[in-house]
Amino acid sequence: MDGPQRPRLASLSDFQFGAVATETIEDVLLHLAQQNEQAVQEAAGRTGSFKETRIVEFVFLLSEQWCLEKSVSYQAVEILERFMVKQAESICKQATLQLRGNEKKEPQNWRSLKEQLFNKYILRLVSCVQLASKLSFHYKIINNITVLNFLQSLGYQYTKEELLESELDVLKSLNFQINLPTPLAYVEILLEVLGYNGCLVPAAQLYATCLTLLDLVYLQHEPIYESLLRTSIENSTPSQLQREKFISVKEDFMLLAAGIIAASAFIQNHEYWSQVVGHLQSITGMALESIAEFSYVILTHSVGANTPGRQQTAPPHLAARALTAVAASNT
Repeated sequence: MDGPQRPRLASLSDFQFGAVATETIEDVLLHLAQQNEQAVQEAAGRTGSFKETRIVEFVFLLSEQWCLEKSVSYQAVEILERFMVKQAESICKQATLQLRGNEKKEPQNWRSLKEQLFNKYILRLVSCVQLASKLSFHYKIINNITVLNFLQSLGYQYTKEELLESELDVLKSLNFQINLPTPLAYVEILLEVLGYNGCLVPAAQLYATCLTLLDLVYLQHEPIYESLLRTSIENSTPSQLQREKFISVKEDFMLLAAGIIAASAFIQNHEYWSQVVGHLQSITGMALESIAEFSYVILTHSVGANTPGRQQTAPPHLAARALTAVAASNT
């Protein structure tokens, strides 16, 4: 007798564009824009610190093994990122207080706090994936038996109670606010609007390429954003002030989504790239240069030299440097 069937992963053909009323799309776009603006304004100094390639790859592979849809893997990374930032801030705060109280005991307490975080890191990571799966009502929730079996295969022995405590620790640390927007939501809504605006490259055709490039940005998060920073200021050695100003860019999912779509359009049909960038500028209100700059960096890290910045098909004014607010700090 055959064993239980492996759940089917969502196929690209399952996604349909142009089926939602324009009023609904407008409401969703406005809501996401407001969320994005708030996230940009509240961007903290440690943003992106825990999106290392190995961590993201681990989450992606685990999500794939458990047959979770793409949005779950992205959301798990965002939950883990925010949780780890909170933990790092808490450890730094406690260490500072201990240092003021008793300088001799500080090194030992500091090591103890770090060891506690490191020893439970895999457990916390898996809890973030499990929590993300519970937010996705389209597909199955990852139950505790599945999680325990996986952890056991890695040599970890945890109980169901410890799993629940781990989930609760993550929830409490984030004030139970884990339903976080992901760049994928911005990509999908912008593709939806592009379809209604008469974009010459079909949204469904762009979608598969967008997913591939979004994976790339997550897996190469630091190198890509470092390239974007250096390119935007035209300087290979950014100052501390420039890096601090650039932190908000890392939380700008609307800009990221626009850059990914523009890069995808260039890969699909570079002749329509300028039109797509123009549509994106009209929809988001972002500068053409910013969208073009981000697409250039993404393409450079993905397909190499044949990028918009080096093509005659790109309008000359799009070769200007983006992110003028960051570049201005160089003066």
